[in-house]
Amino acid sequence: MAGDIQNLVERCYKTAHNRQQIQYSDLEMLFDIPHEYIHVLTKAAGRLTIDAQGKSVDVEQLNNIKKNACSEDCSFCGQSAFFDTGIETYSLPPSEQILSDAQRAKEQGASSYCLVAAWREPPLRDFERICDIVRKIRQEVDISVECSLGFLTEQQARALKEAGVKRYNHNLETAPSKFPDICTTHTFQDRVNTLNVAREAGLELCTGGIIGLGESRQQRMELSWEINKLNPEEVTINILVPIPGTPLELQTPLSQYEIARMFAVLRLLLPDSIIKISGGRERATNDSGESLLLGGANGIITNGYLTMPGNSSDNDVSMIRRAGLEA
Repeated sequence: MAGDIQNLVERCYKTAHNRQQIQYSDLEMLFDIPHEYIHVLTKAAGRLTIDAQGKSVDVEQLNNIKKNACSEDCSFCGQSAFFDTGIETYSLPPSEQILSDAQRAKEQGASSYCLVAAWREPPLRDFERICDIVRKIRQEVDISVECSLGFLTEQQARALKEAGVKRYNHNLETAPSKFPDICTTHTFQDRVNTLNVAREAGLELCTGGIIGLGESRQQRMELSWEINKLNPEEVTINILVPIPGTPLELQTPLSQYEIARMFAVLRLLLPDSIIKISGGRERATNDSGESLLLGGANGIITNGYLTMPGNSSDNDVSMIRRAGLEA
C-alpha cells in the first residue's frame, strides 16, 4: 500500500507541477489516503508550494467594519440575526478609524487588508462610503485592499474595481450537497453567481469555506472540486470554532489529519493560488498552523478574525520565520 500511495502522490505532484488538471479519480484517491500516510501527501504539497511560489507567506489582516445582526441563517455564524450569541454589534465606523487601522496593519507586517461586513448585500449609502474608504487607503497606505461585502450587482463589482479593490472574497462555505443543511436563506448557486460577477468586473477572487461543519470527507472533496473550478487567486479555509448559541455549538472537531489533508489537496489542485489558513487555526491545530504552512498552505490571517481574537502579528511572524519561511 505504501508504494501505491507514494506513486499516486508523486503522479499528482507532477501533474500539478506541469500546470495540468488532476483527474477527479485521483482526487478521490487522495481523499482516501489512510491517516498514517498523510505525511506523504503533505510533504509533496509543501514541496509544490515552494516550487510554484517560493517561501513567502501572505499575511492578511481583517477589519470587521460592520458587525451586526445579519439577515442570513448560516448555522456557523455568530453574527446571524437568527441566533442569540451575545456578540457585540456596531455599524460602519468613521472612515478615519478604518484608514488608521489599515496603516497599523501595514506597520505590523500585513501585505493585504480585507474590509468585511455582515450583511446579505451592501446598502447603497454604506457601499458608497466603503468605495471612498478604499480610495483613501489606496492613496495613503501601501497595502493591497480586499473586500467581503456579501452579494454584489455588476455595477457594484465594477465600482469596487474602480475604487482600487484587488480581490473580492465570497466563500462557498461548504459542498453543494451540504449547503442546504447549513443555510436556507440563500443557495450555493447564489454564491457562485456573485463570484462570477466579481470575475467579470476584473476583480481577483478569494473563495473557500469552513471545514468541520459536520460534513463528510466526500463533501470536503466536493467543496475542493468546486473551489478548483473557479480557479481563484486565493483560497481561504476556516476551521469551525463552535460558537455558543448557534446550531453547531456542540459540533465535534475535525482531526488534525483531515485538516492537513484538505490544505494539501487544495495545493495539488491549485499550485498557483494562495492557500490561506483562516479562522480557527489557533484552536483547531496544535501549532497555530505552522505544519500546514509546510504542507501546502502559504497564507494566514493574523491579529484576529470577525468575531474572535487570534494570534498577534509578532507571534505569527515569529512562527513563519521559525518554519523557515518568509513573512
